[in-house]
Amino acid sequence: MDARWNIRPPGDPEKVRLLVEEIHVPDIIASILVSRGIEDYDSAKRFFRPSLQQLHNPFLMHDMEKAVSRVINASEQGEKVLVFGDYDVDGTNSASLLYLYLKRIGLDVEVYIPDRMSEGYGISEPSIDYAAEKGVKLLVSIDCGITAVSQVEYAKGKGIDVIICDHHEPAEEIPDAYAVLDPIKPLCKYPFKYLSGAGVGFKLIQGLAEYFDEREVPYEYLDFVAIAAAADIVPMIGENRILVYYGLKLLNENPRPGIKALMESANLTFGDLTAQQIVFVMAPRINAVGRLGDATRAVDLLTAEDYGEAISYAQVLEEENRNRRVIDEETYNAAQEVAEQYIKDGEDDPIVLHDNDWHPGVIGIVASRLVEKYYRPTVLLTTVDGVAKGSARSISNFNIYEALKSCEDLLLQFGGHKYAAGLAIEIENIPAFRERFVANSAEMITDDMLQHEIKADAMLRLSDITPRFFRILKQFAPFGPGNMRPIFFARDVEIYGQPRIVGKDHLKLKFRQDGVVFDSIGFNLGSRLDLIKSGQKNADILFTVEDNNWNGNVFPQLKLKDLRITNEERTNTEILNQLSAQKAAASEASS
Repeated sequence: MDARWNIRPPGDPEKVRLLVEEIHVPDIIASILVSRGIEDYDSAKRFFRPSLQQLHNPFLMHDMEKAVSRVINASEQGEKVLVFGDYDVDGTNSASLLYLYLKRIGLDVEVYIPDRMSEGYGISEPSIDYAAEKGVKLLVSIDCGITAVSQVEYAKGKGIDVIICDHHEPAEEIPDAYAVLDPIKPLCKYPFKYLSGAGVGFKLIQGLAEYFDEREVPYEYLDFVAIAAAADIVPMIGENRILVYYGLKLLNENPRPGIKALMESANLTFGDLTAQQIVFVMAPRINAVGRLGDATRAVDLLTAEDYGEAISYAQVLEEENRNRRVIDEETYNAAQEVAEQYIKDGEDDPIVLHDNDWHPGVIGIVASRLVEKYYRPTVLLTTVDGVAKGSARSISNFNIYEALKSCEDLLLQFGGHKYAAGLAIEIENIPAFRERFVANSAEMITDDMLQHEIKADAMLRLSDITPRFFRILKQFAPFGPGNMRPIFFARDVEIYGQPRIVGKDHLKLKFRQDGVVFDSIGFNLGSRLDLIKSGQKNADILFTVEDNNWNGNVFPQLKLKDLRITNEERTNTEILNQLSAQKAAASEASS
């Protein structure tokens, strides 16, 4: 599918000029910073030099004092505590973080991760029965619990207090737990609203550390927060950026045994781990054990103290990830075949598919792949214990959580956020759900939403990419939503040398402009090869500039996002018009 290119307006010229003078960076860098709200020396310093001193006081979070007091009481009374997590990366890292810290301060603590296939997401009555049988008096949920109204009442009936640490959207009724920590719940005035589940858990141990007068200790657990935040795709701004920045330092300088073993098994380079490598390399391995079986195995790895033991756990994750890939590919091929017919009949309708035999552990991944291929909201369902359960994935600017909420009376349960959600539904209600979901979505979706858009931050020439420019650009990291890696637009560059396909479907080629040559790789852009005749055509390109590590040598490489041949009928008139309009607007603003 052809993408729509959108070149962002340049930053306010006067603010750009002042920022260049204050921090001595190239104009293009300053323009990108200004467009991201970084307009003066102080904000630039906070951006390029994040400080742990910038973190908010944990007691600004509603119910924090109650939560800390209850944990201290459990410690003093010698009570059994159960940390209840989730089976994804955020959930297992969150649970590991709390388990290790509570154990450190002397609590009798155990971790419980529900089974994806037999129990599903969140706190359940069987898990509370398990806690009661174990003599648990305090259950601390992490990365789940904010909608567990009846389950909390059931736990109270068993004599178990519940502290909820969550970051998901609450329903209209908040559970009547002993304490509820969730920065986005009503009444909570915590300044930063986008923490991961592990981020909320970190704030709890910050509060506990103040009681024990060990304010530096929580920073030892930022590796878990960094992995969870990156994998959960939370906005990489504010506190998240600080937490991930220092968590990555910890991961690169002193990885704990389990994480070191995981990095080795995944062939990651020590000292050079990035948020993107967490997302694309580490996270699938951690997720795999929960997708195909018991996610407690991920907690065993993450909390391992013996390196030899950690290696054996890491091998289990590696094997399960290989198995997951096979199942993923089989399910994707089957779903794609059904989707092709569905799309033929439904034109631009969202995709809603159900199959009794699809593996529940991979349908979220497959839904995401279908969104990537067809660019429309997608709901994939399978059957678990006689009930259809599945995942919903969205496109840019479409709130799939609200679309599901409009069908709430047809669902057994649902939860999530704007771009991803989970749901359960009686099988006989699927046709009615599909009809209403499609109809309601049609009212919410505009034509613009159905065309994939690539937003470029600035126009530049390849000769602008100097060593100093690249060094500064790398300091924008860690990257994520709200602070994405800058995308650049270059006009009329020469396609140099012999383009070719490498790997599965990746376009490898070189570009030359102003006598400067850069290697480029375009992942999943192999289809563009047919447009190119080496040495005969120029192109307009959208790209990022990233490290390429080859045989121990590190050099900048262009990561191609899209390409348009400039001497074909499909010209770049719309881009040129847009740039002219933006230039005129910027000139008018400065006059």
